[in-house]
Amino acid sequence: MLHKIVSAPINLVIKIGEKVKEEADKQLYDLPTIQQKLIQLQMMYELGEIPEAAYKKQEEDLLLRYEMAKRLEMEQWQEMTKRKGG
Repeated sequence: MLHKIVSAPINLVIKIGEKVKEEADKQLYDLPTIQQKLIQLQMMYELGEIPEAAYKKQEEDLLLRYEMAKRLEMEQWQEMTKRKGG
């Protein structure tokens, strides 16, 4: 009983941390969000709102995130098909 009382705040902090990480990952690796940011970046560049060097750096970062998101999506899909088939 005492163990539950003492560990409850720690467990709550762990659960909150997991939720924060989950939301951050969703923002970082959400394909539609990344695609929208790429479109916005392209528009900003075409309108002359950002210099070419900044555009290229941000585009590279977004494309790396997109690639990682696609890889994660594929891994999740493969994991789901393994569970269904196995």
